[in-house]
Amino acid sequence: MEEAGAPHFPFPYQPYPIQEQFMQALYGALEHGKVGIFESPTGTGKSLSLICGALSWLRDHEEKRRQEADRLLQGGGVTALSISSSLSTTTSSSAEPDWITDFVQKKAERDFVSKLKDEELRRKKREEHLEMIRNNSQLKYALKRKSCEDDEAVKLLQLSKDPQGEELKDPEEEELIVAEYESDDESKTKNKFCGGDDDDEDDLVEEHVTKIYYCSRTHSQLAQFVHEVQKSPFSQDISLVTLGSRQNMCVNEEVRRLGSVQRINDRCMEMQKNKHDQRPKEVEGGKRKRGVSKAVCPYIGAQGLQTLRDAVLGAVRDIEQLLSLARETRSCPYYATRLAIPPAQLVVLPYQTVLHEGTRRASGVQLKGQVLIIDEAHNLSDVLSCIHSSELTGAQLCRAHSQLAQYSERYRSRLKAKNLMYIKQILFVVEGLVRVLGGKVGQNPHSQTTQPATELLTINNFLFKAQIDNINLFKVQRYFEKSMISRKLCGFIEKYAGTGVTSHTQTSHTQTQFANKENRRTEGLNRYLQTLQSSQQPDTESPPGQQGAAEDRELAASPMMQVEGFFMALTNTNTDGRVVLHTQGSVAVSSMKFLLLNPAVHFSQVLKDCRAVIIAGGTMQPVSDFKQELLFSAGVGADRIIEFSCGHVIPPENILPIVLCSGPSGQELEFTFQNRDTPRMMEETGRVLSNLCNVVPGGVVCFFPSYDYSRRILEHWEASGVLARLSSKKKIFQEPKKANQVEQVLNEFSCTIQRCAVDGGTLSGALLFSVVGGKMSEGINFSDDLGRCIVMVGMPYPNIKSPELKEKMAYLDKNLPHSGGRSPGQALIDNLCMKAVNQSIGRAIRHRGDYACIVLCDRRYSRPATLAKLPDWIRAHTHTHTKFGPAFAGLRRFFMEKKKQQQQQL
Repeated sequence: MEEAGAPHFPFPYQPYPIQEQFMQALYGALEHGKVGIFESPTGTGKSLSLICGALSWLRDHEEKRRQEADRLLQGGGVTALSISSSLSTTTSSSAEPDWITDFVQKKAERDFVSKLKDEELRRKKREEHLEMIRNNSQLKYALKRKSCEDDEAVKLLQLSKDPQGEELKDPEEEELIVAEYESDDESKTKNKFCGGDDDDEDDLVEEHVTKIYYCSRTHSQLAQFVHEVQKSPFSQDISLVTLGSRQNMCVNEEVRRLGSVQRINDRCMEMQKNKHDQRPKEVEGGKRKRGVSKAVCPYIGAQGLQTLRDAVLGAVRDIEQLLSLARETRSCPYYATRLAIPPAQLVVLPYQTVLHEGTRRASGVQLKGQVLIIDEAHNLSDVLSCIHSSELTGAQLCRAHSQLAQYSERYRSRLKAKNLMYIKQILFVVEGLVRVLGGKVGQNPHSQTTQPATELLTINNFLFKAQIDNINLFKVQRYFEKSMISRKLCGFIEKYAGTGVTSHTQTSHTQTQFANKENRRTEGLNRYLQTLQSSQQPDTESPPGQQGAAEDRELAASPMMQVEGFFMALTNTNTDGRVVLHTQGSVAVSSMKFLLLNPAVHFSQVLKDCRAVIIAGGTMQPVSDFKQELLFSAGVGADRIIEFSCGHVIPPENILPIVLCSGPSGQELEFTFQNRDTPRMMEETGRVLSNLCNVVPGGVVCFFPSYDYSRRILEHWEASGVLARLSSKKKIFQEPKKANQVEQVLNEFSCTIQRCAVDGGTLSGALLFSVVGGKMSEGINFSDDLGRCIVMVGMPYPNIKSPELKEKMAYLDKNLPHSGGRSPGQALIDNLCMKAVNQSIGRAIRHRGDYACIVLCDRRYSRPATLAKLPDWIRAHTHTHTKFGPAFAGLRRFFMEKKKQQQQQL
């Protein structure tokens, strides 16, 4: 029976008890401004619980505020009296006369009521604006922020013009010139760009309503969440907006074909500038001159953006539905969704947009007083470290230096002194970075050889080594932001590549070419860029993810964006990060990487700004290091943190977790680095799998600790005949090398299992070999017959010889308290291992009627400390077997009972 005053949760069906508990705990966390860690296994309806729990709180919160305002606006009431009484209690102890006390109380009441009146007026104004939006009215304020951003470059150009004694400039050249720059020390006046003294315009700037930000790791997960919202009882009442990158949101096919993330971004910005450059230019004598016609994006018209924004706020749509509508209305969904943020009640966005401060600010995301839900947050610490880390190659640094030097030389007579000073500082720093890698900026980086080595430095020691410790990187970073030099350099390279920009190896001839306009049309930079791309042929094959990232970096018109990101990383405090130098073969392929050791420093502002933060996931265990590294280190008190973990909806008899300590021949299973490659251990593993395949129907998924070990053991099995024996029972599949082949392998794996279930031939299903932390260990659904048995071979400990991991362990040992007799560094190793295990074994058991067995092949899993790191719903049913016989008998019995139950149901 529902308690009086307990919140009511609308739900599309009768919720499970654990879903009720989840929503109650979530509601309480949001109401009291907590930081909640919520664990709910896949298949328990976590997304729907998050939606209904959070939106129920938002509904009640808005209703309470409305009632409170109404009560006060109608004549005071209880709240005003309570304010008065609270004031009297605080002032009664003082020696002030009664008339002063009364005056203070009445003034406080008047101020409070006045504040509420203002808030109520603003709320009504927002509702009127939203109603006007839904009626497709023309709203000037809707485009204020966008027009402000779009006109910024134009206004900067106007500021940079010197009317005295200058000849007529080429309009196309003007957009590439950096505007006159004043540092913060010299200029602390009002904002120059957005017309801050226009009161009427300020009144039209839309305020952000109380909202919930929901972020997840991938766009597919965000789309799945939006589909759940569409199925929920709130689908007709909620204003939802989905944010994405230009790469995912762009509907201009000409731009989409560019492929590279940076190329798409640069092209989009350039086309926006072109839109403003279409206006006639004033010239001497009062005549007007129209510049050369340039490409303008047809999707950024004001009317179209308003129309699409109205549609976004009017109905819940995922990205695919939004893109389809955007193509119909010929409007840009990237900018329309950002215009819809202020009045939206639920904003769905990827990790990067909300966890990186610069991206957050550029997207118009304001977290102050709002609710943030971070889903799939088991790897949140790694995500934060990755987002705020940065890497540069020697080839990128040399190219950036060459391009910026040529830009500076070309426009030297038209750049102001302050601009030239900062450009010179940037060139000086880049030169120092190349020197650290053992090279010189005036030579081809591929022809400069270096000795292979790895060196790890603190930020300060790195600055000293590069001899750039005398440069104020904070001012340089501010210059990057204000001047937009990286974007202007991109435009410069795109415009003049092959038509007047030469390789940096021709320094002496460059000045002559800049002086002679007829000699500008050369192919220097083109040849140089081709040399950089064709010469870089790595000896080893890069992982697909890294390969794609490398291609993006190489294809970028200018690497100055990456250089800017590295400069920003170097502004972290000395203790929070390290720089790893990798020199290998030549300067071009050598690299420097900034490694963030303290992700809490960038998460602390999020925790401070938000009213409440919910960190949710299917497998959040172990959470001890998570709390210590991300929450306590960010200044969150233990009283603000709450934890909630629920069991699975499946009955206990539907899961059989087994820790297997030995194989069929009695060989102890302990896959340490020393003995896992022995023939006896490999053959025993083959015998374990062979026995399992005899009794497990459908699909078996076997996870190896690394790609290297997977390759070695499969080669051994092929030579010894183990693979042939396995393939006589189940068709064998392997995790593909390329990410774009995963779906094809999964489809074939699924079709084979379905065909075997129908045909009833010699094959009983399929066996899939995968790798922990690989393409199939996260986000893949092995439900029902696809994953009747998950086998974990060994324990996937990370490589402790990695310089980055060593430094991270040392940092934790120095800065975090020791507990349980283990150092924080060693605890990190154990937790990284078990988090990877939990993600892999969580691929099975995806709904209430599902069943599977989980076989952990390593006796080290039987240690109490290791078992404690398994999810509660798995640990509670785990059986440890020192001998193979009893384990195999229990497993056979498990599947025989399931088969009997299925036959009875038929």
